[in-house]
Parts: sequence; C-alpha cells; structure tokens
Amino acid sequence: MRAGPAWRDVADVVVIGTGVAGLAAALAAHRRGRRVVLLNKADGRFGVTATHYAQGGIAVVLPDSNDSIDEHVADTLAAGAGLCDPDAVYSIVADGFRAITELVGEGARFDEKAPGRWALTREGGHSRRRIVHAGGDATGAEVQRALDHAAALLDIRTSHVAVRVLQDDSAVTGVLVLSPDGLGVISAPSVILATGGLGHLYSATTNPDGSTGDGIALALWAGVTVSDLEFIQFHPTMLYAGGRGGGRRPLISEAVRGEGAILLDRQGRSITAGVHPMGDLAPRDVVAAAIDTRMKATGDPCVYLDARGIEGFESRFPTVTASCRAAGIDPIRQPIPVIPGAHYSCGGVTTDVYGRTDLPGLFAAGEVARTGMHGANRLASNSLLEGLVVGGRAGKAAAAHAATAGPSRATWPEPLVHTAPQRGELQRAMSQEASVVRNADGLRWLSAMLDGPVRSVASRRDFEDVALALAARAVVAAALARTESRGCHHRAECLDATPDQARSMMIRLADDPNTVSAEALAAVG
Repeated sequence: MRAGPAWRDVADVVVIGTGVAGLAAALAAHRRGRRVVLLNKADGRFGVTATHYAQGGIAVVLPDSNDSIDEHVADTLAAGAGLCDPDAVYSIVADGFRAITELVGEGARFDEKAPGRWALTREGGHSRRRIVHAGGDATGAEVQRALDHAAALLDIRTSHVAVRVLQDDSAVTGVLVLSPDGLGVISAPSVILATGGLGHLYSATTNPDGSTGDGIALALWAGVTVSDLEFIQFHPTMLYAGGRGGGRRPLISEAVRGEGAILLDRQGRSITAGVHPMGDLAPRDVVAAAIDTRMKATGDPCVYLDARGIEGFESRFPTVTASCRAAGIDPIRQPIPVIPGAHYSCGGVTTDVYGRTDLPGLFAAGEVARTGMHGANRLASNSLLEGLVVGGRAGKAAAAHAATAGPSRATWPEPLVHTAPQRGELQRAMSQEASVVRNADGLRWLSAMLDGPVRSVASRRDFEDVALALAARAVVAAALARTESRGCHHRAECLDATPDQARSMMIRLADDPNTVSAEALAAVG
C-alpha cells in the first residue's frame, strides 16, 4: 500500500452496492438532505445485481386480501427453523405494504389479474398466495429498473471498489476505495454495506459475478460480528448445464412449482413424496436436501422439473422459458433438468431492523445483513421485501447519524496482510465439502486449505479473492461449530436438529485479518 491516498473526497453517507437495499438506502438518505455517494465496483453505472436476477417476486400482505401479517410471520418463523427473531420478522413483514407502495410511487409496475388488483402467486413454505410479481418471472428486473430510474441523479461511482471501512477508536470515519485513479479515501461519518451475497464461494451459483462476500470481509476487518453464515441457501432448481464450467447459472423460479410443476427423478419418481407434508412446495432447504439425497442414491447428475402441465407457461414464465431454450431445452415439451445451486446467504453482518451494527456509523442492509428475519432458512420472496424495508430504514438511520456526528476526516490506514488460495481452487473445495451436506472431516480439511499464500490487493479481482477467502473461513468456522442439521445447514453426522443448538453463531475476527473465531450466542427465545 502506498504512503498516502491518490485522491480524497467527502460525503455524509457512502453506500456500497447498487441493488435493491443499496438504492433504497441511498434514496432515503438523499431525501433527508444528506450528500450520498454510491460505490459500484462494476464498470456500468448500475451493473447487474442479484436484485436484477430475482425472478419470483415480493412477499407482502395486502390489506384487502384474506391473508394476515400474523400468517406471514408464522410461515417465516417455520421456515427459519427456530433461529428467526420474531420481533424482527414482525417489524419487517408489517412494513412490507408501505414499502412496496413507495416502490410503486417510484414507477414499479406489478402484474395485475384485473385493473388495480395485483396478481398473486404462491411459493414454497407459504400458506397463502401473497407473492406479487412483475413481467411474469422478471420481478427483480422491474424493481431494479424503477430504483435505477429514481436514483438517476445520485452520485454513483463506477469501477470503485471499497476495500476497507475506516474508523477511529469509536466510530466510522470513511472508506478506503480502489478506483481507476488509484487508492483513495472518502471521508464520511456513515457507511452502508449493501454488497449482496457470497454465492461465488462455489463453482456454480445463481448469483451475479459481484457476489463475492465483500461486505462480510469489510465488516470483519472493521471489528464487527457476522452471524448465521453456515446457513447458505441452495436454490433447489438451478438449471443444470451439463459439463459446462462454473459461474452464474439461471435459476428456475420457485413460482414454477407454485403453479403446479413437479420434481421427478430420471425414472419418473417423485423427489419429495414422503419427505414433507407440503411436497414440492416444502421450504427450500427440505427440497434441496431431498434432491441432493436422490442424486447421490441414483448417481444421476440432475433431477427434472416437469412443468408441462402448466397452461400458458411461456407467457407466465418468459425468463425461465428463454433460459431453457438458450440451453437447448423446450420446457413446454420437455422436463427441465435441475440441480441445487448456491443462491442466498441467510446470515451476514449482525444488525438490528434499522441496519445498525455495533460500530457507530456502520450500517448493513440486504443479503449482506443478518437482521434476524431469515434465521436458518429464508422463506421464498422475503429477500426483496427485507431489502426494501431495511434498506430504506438504514438510509434514514445513516442520514440521522451523519447529521448528529457531523463531518469526519478519515486517516490513511495501516496496511493489512491478506492470504488467499486461488479462486478456482477455493470454489472447487467449497463445492465439494461445504455444499448442501457437510461433514466434520471435510470442513476441517477446508480450514487448512483456505490459508493460502500472501496476496496483494491491486485490482478488483485481487480484493474479491481475499474477501472470498475470509468469507469462506467464516462459513467453515460456523459450519464446524454447528454439529446439528438445522434449516439449510445439513451435517451428515447428525441429520436432526438439536434443541440446545437453537442459537445463532457469532463470528468475529481473531488475532489477524485472516483468522476468525466462532462463538454461540444465547439461545433464541
């Protein structure tokens, strides 16, 4: 690291990430008169985010429906397998209709069954039809479009990678940023992490290229705890691509099963019969584990989603149809080959429902955050809901903190020494030993191989590699410490949940920037 910054700038609030949570936060802070800078590590002004790829929709209780907030909360708690914070769940669910109404005010348009009445679908784990959607199966793209348009006048910096949250002894002072002009410093009293997930810990994922665990690493280096990282949701139905290499692969929306598609093996036998009362609409962890078990039993490389009985499939699911046909599959006439794929991190940076962390001035929202909403397994379509609600709240809270704290002056930090294995090596190892089902021997082997050589950080790729390595160490430490199976964490040695482990796992940085430690929190409830 050079002796000083190549450039300096100032802001009231810095938002890292331009998905649903980041843009909702930035807009909320901007509307409260704060100077906001958004950092986007991609080349384009907005880039392609996980929000953009979200197919299913937004889970929300409509005032004029036969649904209720209590029912939505109950479904969320059931999916969360004993680790949700009930108060956090209620707070976020109850604020959903307000948040989605505000989004409509930004120009978002959702599919209607009649003029002025939104069409609703149902997904796994939901007891009611409460999922609003857009463009059939392109909800995320519509949400992203509306927020991008609303944020068009904001200060968005492209090809700017946040590599360190800066602080004095008690509060945030800014961000160290790698830009095309070199390493620089943005002084700001409030920083919001909205960096998304960590799907690229694995060889194949539904996540975009930028989902490399950046926010987890930034929080740990800042001394903030992360929680529940062992709970990585594998979407049950990622499109199987044969022998194709790693990277992002299309998912087949859970709403396809909500509309009647069924999961079968190569012999035409049901995957979920006898596994769960809700069958193919069981929570995602149950369905993913059932698919994984069947594939291991048969030796087949995939299972099949038969959607041929859905009337008007192509118009209801245009994105899925296009993805299948691009892979040479006609979902109207053929079952769709699918496998579980790394999809969503249920845990993240430990926050309250306003995005506040233990470090004054540092906030987190969206997939990178752990509010207590998801527990051990996220209920389908609760992610866009949480991103909208908590993103907006975090923006308001960050603006208020900036107004109270006043201007800050960030100082040039001491360099950190990072270690990381090569990305492909890490991804192959994580896919083999920390995927749908884990065991102690494989996790211990991972702990050793993740040490890696010393790595410099001179580019976005370099930073992502060291962030992935630290995020992987945190995931493995949490998975090793949880010796039960709960939610979307499955341990081969113990396939049942253990009552005394109904508690979250807290991960913090240990004695150097490459080492983490795990500690169980107090039992939930």
